[in-house]
Amino acid sequence: MLGWAVIFFIVAIIAAIFGFGGIAAGAAGIAKILFFIFLVLFIIALVSNAVRGRGPKI
Repeated sequence: MLGWAVIFFIVAIIAAIFGFGGIAAGAAGIAKILFFIFLVLFIIALVSNAVRGRGPKI
């Protein structure tokens, strides 16, 4: 999911360079939403592993 956020961020930057403001804003918005969803899922995974008592795999 973080990969998709990065892809949409790159699309937003390229669209902004070429002057497509609406497309750039849309892609940046999607990238921001995907990043926050990734962040929430990452925190949930950390908390669930801490509750279960599992340590990191080495």
